[in-house]
Amino acid sequence: MTIADHNKSIKLDPMDAKAYKNRGLAYGQKGKFDKALADYTRAIELDPKYAVAYNNRGNVYAEIGNFGKAISDYAKAISLNRKFADAYYNRGLAYDSKSHNEKAIADYTKAIEINPRDAESLNNRGVDYDEKGEHDKAVADYSKAIKLNPKYAKAYNNRGNAYAEKGEFDKAIADLNKAIKMNPKGANAYRNRGLVYNQKGEKNKARADFLKAKILGCYD
Repeated sequence: MTIADHNKSIKLDPMDAKAYKNRGLAYGQKGKFDKALADYTRAIELDPKYAVAYNNRGNVYAEIGNFGKAISDYAKAISLNRKFADAYYNRGLAYDSKSHNEKAIADYTKAIEINPRDAESLNNRGVDYDEKGEHDKAVADYSKAIKLNPKYAKAYNNRGNAYAEKGEFDKAIADLNKAIKMNPKGANAYRNRGLVYNQKGEKNKARADFLKAKILGCYD
């Protein structure tokens, strides 16, 4: 539906909270975040127990970098629906943006408990474990994510990094090779493989990968 269609729906029933939620989603997809926030807020005013509207408004706050308000909205959505896996996942992302790893891990864990096939939460929890230096736990999460989605290039890239941290360079390169094969334009995988080649003393291969990463737009 277009925004014009949503406008018609709201004109027909100005008290329809779902219509405001739907238009808020459309505005958000077009980058009109102020209007999206206004519509989600109106939906919540009309239906204070509308968990989806809180979650969606949280997504807009996160998009504009207001992670404090995003976390508050996700928390409200969760309080209204304890089985709201997406809200736990989204709050985990917001906590990650504030470097609150432990809180993020707790939220991803809850999302996984609700939906054991949530490869994204498994991958993201793995990243948090890596940042804590718990590389075995990270590898286990990445492996589960890959089992659920064998074409998950990001999980291969992340598991490759975890193997490198563990000093298992051959396994790291094998995973990074797979990440590159699945996503040949993934600059980070080339950069990461270059780092592993560097650690193995294979300087020419490392330089080639760093150059490829730079061409693709990875400069860090």
